[in-house]
Amino acid sequence: MNQPYDVLVVGGGHAGCEAAYAAAKLGSKTLLITMDMTKLAHMSCNPAIGGIAKGQIVREIDALGGAMAHVTDLSTMQFRMLNKSKGPAMWSPRAQCDRMLFSATWRNVLEQTQNLDMWQDKVTALLFEDDVVCGVETDFRKSIYAKTVILTSGTFLNGKIFIGWNATPGGRMGEPPVEGLSMQLAERGLQSDRMKTGTPPRIDGRTIDFSKLEIQKGDHNPQKFSFSSVPSAIQQGKKQMDCYMVYTNKAVHAELREGFEDSPLFGGRISGRGPRYCPSIEDKLRTFAGKDQHLLFLEPEGWNTNEYYLQGFASSLPIDVQFRAVRKMEGLEKAKFYRPGYAIEYDYFPPTQLQPSLEVKNISNLFLAGQVNGTTGYEEAAAQGLVAGINAHRKITGETPLVLKRDQAYIGVLIDDLVTKGVDEPYRMFTSRAEYRILLRQDNADERLTELGFTIGTASKESYERCKEKISKRDALLTWMQENSLAPEVINETLENVGTSPIRTKKKVAEILTRPQIQWSHVEPFVPRGTLYEDDPRAAEIYESAEIAVKYKGYIDREKAFAEKIIRLDLVPIPPTFEYAQIASLSTESRQKLQKIKPRTIGQASRIPGVSPADISVLLLYLGR
Repeated sequence: MNQPYDVLVVGGGHAGCEAAYAAAKLGSKTLLITMDMTKLAHMSCNPAIGGIAKGQIVREIDALGGAMAHVTDLSTMQFRMLNKSKGPAMWSPRAQCDRMLFSATWRNVLEQTQNLDMWQDKVTALLFEDDVVCGVETDFRKSIYAKTVILTSGTFLNGKIFIGWNATPGGRMGEPPVEGLSMQLAERGLQSDRMKTGTPPRIDGRTIDFSKLEIQKGDHNPQKFSFSSVPSAIQQGKKQMDCYMVYTNKAVHAELREGFEDSPLFGGRISGRGPRYCPSIEDKLRTFAGKDQHLLFLEPEGWNTNEYYLQGFASSLPIDVQFRAVRKMEGLEKAKFYRPGYAIEYDYFPPTQLQPSLEVKNISNLFLAGQVNGTTGYEEAAAQGLVAGINAHRKITGETPLVLKRDQAYIGVLIDDLVTKGVDEPYRMFTSRAEYRILLRQDNADERLTELGFTIGTASKESYERCKEKISKRDALLTWMQENSLAPEVINETLENVGTSPIRTKKKVAEILTRPQIQWSHVEPFVPRGTLYEDDPRAAEIYESAEIAVKYKGYIDREKAFAEKIIRLDLVPIPPTFEYAQIASLSTESRQKLQKIKPRTIGQASRIPGVSPADISVLLLYLGR
């Protein structure tokens, strides 16, 4: 117990679990400290994983060898592929999960991970030797030493819960906050600020009249997140649960407005900035004052509970106001609460103080991941935790840190945005944040990242071989479609049936598939057995990959060429000691921001808000380029 750990992870949320799992898998002696081992990777808010851009991140975590996708699959109650009416760059998987099973599955994964110890305790301080972190102090074990520390405290740093005029210290409902760490780090030069998030009331399903609500079902043939061979819970036969759509109305809005004078959000008692794209219901009424209704979703929390989550109704209004407003909605006239909605305000550390490895710039061996970096969402937190865990291990072994590029992964976009641009509100990933989203699709995350994960040691050999097999089979199918043709008398009836013009001469199968009206299912009957993969359980995945490669080849090739041109700037290093203040030809704003961020490359410098193309030209001149 007295031997120092290689990696010590503070916090057992989504970031902490992925960090501990990754570091231990790589061979580091790892300790995960959490205040409650029954709430590992607890879904504090929405019991769902994935969604727009977030689903891509989860698949990237899986390709790199993380566990979130696997855990999600084993607890999936409903699966939907979002945005299927749009192009493949926008397709995003989303799973409704059994909240309790999700956490229990994560615990099972961690307890079976070699090199990983867990300890239930509260971290009260960090230990230092000069400007190097060397461990933590806790309530029970006092001093625990480690070569690296990863701080993943979520909303617990000086957390404060608000319900109307009631303000209570807490990191989550019913759980104490962590006090003292922010002040200790501030004394060592780390700036902190406040952010706010919120959650809606949970409703007893026995008091809901579902007959009045519109059902939102899962996909008829549900997919899963992980690229592994393990089927999801619903693929194994467990019942796929329904979600329901609910609408607010004028009566609801009137009840809510009655409570505005008691709102801590509007009364100034909450100073932290909340998430723009997941606002509280009172925020929505202020921002969209002319709307008479808002769409909400009732989502089940598990197979074995009556608890339902009212998505879109996060609120910090008094409990009686929330209660009366909910009962004004159709189907919820007799609703009873299990828990009210509340807002929570907490400390975070502006992430421009981090290196791209997620190590703090001025405190060696201290890494930060998750909401402490100003993000919101389980997926964004898990991605940071995975990278922090990998890089904490690599710091110990003397290896160069893992830094994913913006054309390589949404995770690369996420971390580059954080450390280069910073945040002034909780950061949430969207497809629009990625310049190269046609390259960063959910279907090809394994192709992009599995080899890298295998090389650094987080992804298994089995995963790597499965990925290579998929690519090999996909490429063989592409070759067949590019080399073989279909005659008019064979394919014209199909073409006319789907509303596209017939052909007069033989055409390559690949050329026919490029037509917007034509899908793989239209040409599949004309592909001979032996060329198809009828006995491969991943056949549909291979066909989809081949279809995307054919239909979007021009877009993909153009975006690759553009990315290669832009990414060249990331190959031009800037010395860490470069003195921007001495360059008079840079704008004042540019000098200040460059000196603060200290970008590693010209490419990173070009992405700093306030640094103009002219400033980049000046830097290139000074660097002799």
